[in-house]
Amino acid sequence: MTATPAAAAAIAQLEAEGVDTVIGTVVNPAGLTLAKTVPIGRTTAFADPGLGASPSWHAFAIDQTGIAFTDNVGVVGDQRIRIDASALRILGDGLAWGPAAFFEQDGTPAPMCGRGTLSRIETALADVGLGARVGHEIEFVLVDPGGGRLPSTLWAQYGLAGVLEHEGFVRDVMAAASTAGVGIEQLHPEYGTNQFEISLSPLSPVAAADQLVLTRIIIGRAARRHGLRVSLSPVPFAGSVGSGAHQHFSLATTDAQLFSGGTETAGMTAEGESAVSGVVHGLPEAQGVLCGSIVSGLRMHPGNWAGAYVCWGSENREAAVRFIKANPGAPHGGNVEVKVVDPSANPYLASAAILGLALDGIRHSMVLPPETTVDPAELTASERQRAGIQRLSESQAEAIAALDNSELLRSILGDPAVDMVVAVRRLEHEHYGTRGAEELADTFRMAWSL
Repeated sequence: MTATPAAAAAIAQLEAEGVDTVIGTVVNPAGLTLAKTVPIGRTTAFADPGLGASPSWHAFAIDQTGIAFTDNVGVVGDQRIRIDASALRILGDGLAWGPAAFFEQDGTPAPMCGRGTLSRIETALADVGLGARVGHEIEFVLVDPGGGRLPSTLWAQYGLAGVLEHEGFVRDVMAAASTAGVGIEQLHPEYGTNQFEISLSPLSPVAAADQLVLTRIIIGRAARRHGLRVSLSPVPFAGSVGSGAHQHFSLATTDAQLFSGGTETAGMTAEGESAVSGVVHGLPEAQGVLCGSIVSGLRMHPGNWAGAYVCWGSENREAAVRFIKANPGAPHGGNVEVKVVDPSANPYLASAAILGLALDGIRHSMVLPPETTVDPAELTASERQRAGIQRLSESQAEAIAALDNSELLRSILGDPAVDMVVAVRRLEHEHYGTRGAEELADTFRMAWSL
């Protein structure tokens, strides 16, 4: 197979930079990052026709042994994993990385592929004259090589001591991100012990999810160089505040932003209000995609800034949907933060669900519910009921059922993608649903680590 001129130029540049090995990754419905590796000379074949992979890749579960076979995904058949040669990035030490997607043998996109699903949603937005920008946040906890706690003597929430204690790691992350072309807007210690957060520059949806996956690789490699590991579990240690993977998004036409410069609530346009309403309305059914793992429910508590209540509010960190108004402190203009997303989610499917819900809200001219201007936990149950504020379930079984029965999410993501998310999460629940919080946190602390 002959490479396109652009791909050939990209590969030649990598060789000139000393790259000899190329890693391509996909993320499966359980949120696991899977990979194939080729020598630099095989990059063209990796791009087209791609490398063979069993459909069971979609069914691998987080316990390292389970496979959630379905009627449509089993041991029979084969698909191709194709790397996107236009998105190759240098990792250093002779390694390069590129995002990949699943295709059928005839070259058509595999319908349960997260990257392919998000690409389809991005196209659906473009078809109605809308462009989206997505900015990801990464919260993670540094642990020892065995996944154990690190000392916390020199740690304070958001404190300088955490940066200085792990200065080498922080600088390595910054340098590697710069080499790979990753836009880090800020990195800081978080609320939890040995917990950090990285905010990434907004990009178009697929490129933004790619950047998130690349950044996870970068922090995993940097941690190893310092004798550490990174936990990307929603709750690494029972009783801790947990780690989120919040997603910010904005929408625009060729002429205007939907969340800035409008005459409606908080400076939104009418379409912007409908987009926010669509996300709020669909969150209970999308929970299984956004935060549906066996560990996710341990984080979904009021007071964790996890968005446990289905409502929206300007700069309200306890609302599931936080609205950020356009102002001098918001350089990217008005945007929406979906706080319920956690690191166990497939980021491509999570973005597809969020943007698909926003588009559904616009298509149906949904009316924005009243803004929640206080911590919803401070309201009485009757006050929340009158305001239409419900709490997201802590039960994985309930989240799975809501997703499985959702005509809305099936219309957005497609039956194959929804069915695979339901399958892997149902396996988790059937095998581990009776375990307590501490055992769950210990068992799956490193499940999503790289």
